[in-house]
Amino acid sequence: MKLKTGQTITAALLVTGCIAAPVALADPQKLTVALYGGNWGDAFLKCVAEPFTKATGIAVAAEVGTSTVTLAKLQQQKSSPTIDVAWMDGGISEMAYDAGVVADLDPAAIPNLKNVQDKGIYTHDGHTFAVSSGYYSLGLTYNTKDIKQAPTSWKDLWNPEYAGAIALPSPANSSGVPFVFFMADVWGIDRANLEQVYTKLGALDTALFFDSSGAATNAFQSGEAIIGAHFNVGAWDLIDKGAPIGFTIPKEGVWATDARLHLIKGGKNNKAGEQFINTALTPEASSCLASKLYLGPAVKGVEVAQDVARKLPWGVDGSIDSLRLFDWSQINAQRAAVTNDWNRKVTAK
Repeated sequence: MKLKTGQTITAALLVTGCIAAPVALADPQKLTVALYGGNWGDAFLKCVAEPFTKATGIAVAAEVGTSTVTLAKLQQQKSSPTIDVAWMDGGISEMAYDAGVVADLDPAAIPNLKNVQDKGIYTHDGHTFAVSSGYYSLGLTYNTKDIKQAPTSWKDLWNPEYAGAIALPSPANSSGVPFVFFMADVWGIDRANLEQVYTKLGALDTALFFDSSGAATNAFQSGEAIIGAHFNVGAWDLIDKGAPIGFTIPKEGVWATDARLHLIKGGKNNKAGEQFINTALTPEASSCLASKLYLGPAVKGVEVAQDVARKLPWGVDGSIDSLRLFDWSQINAQRAAVTNDWNRKVTAK
């Protein structure tokens, strides 16, 4: 089910016995955390929020939405934010920094930052503005009942037999704009001139351009889409539940990004927010997220079961260094233009 913008789910856990943070007893707090919906949100609550609440007695209120929706809220709330901590994807993360809505992450207040791989810590002009909770990839997903043999190329999307049953991300999804650049690479088109990419994408007879991972999952689950782009997280969740779905890495590869944590500038509960982020950077939390979402851990030394390892974005023998990561400064510089061109040349048929 696609959650409505602003829908809020509250996870308030009662803690008995000794509370680690005495201040929580004297002045019970609620920490508002922006996160994604569906199985993503469930995992973030289970792996991070519950251990945090158990240790501190501070309840977590989840503000559910996509990264772009969360950024819009943060910009609207800039003078008096109600969100304390936010998960946002790569690319949107940099936009949040540029918008001045995220605070610096202090290693003294978040000592577990030292546990994170260098690539998972995001710094600009001396300001550490985000930290990775784990990596995921956008691969080719298909219905195994309708497509007996795994597709080998992204160009297979243009096969006539898939007309009317293709799912692709829209620019409203954090993967939508980078997907355009990725398709330029697939077709050998100069990124400086994307006109041919729009022509090719506009020629596809799609079932939907999805705004959220949940919408893509619903389309594949219902059979509305039988092939298209989806995150390894969503595709493997469907496969684990017994859905006739396959996830494959085509010969042109896949691109990847990560889900990042941010402390919100001007938040009223920054100390609790720092504790929350510190909890998320433990090996236990990272291993939990890997097991539930198949996020590739950014925390050093995390070990997972072999069945989990093969579903991570880099596979059994890979690592962060195996991933194809985009230069977000380039993507974001053209984001507005790509979104405008997409609306005029791809969806306006």
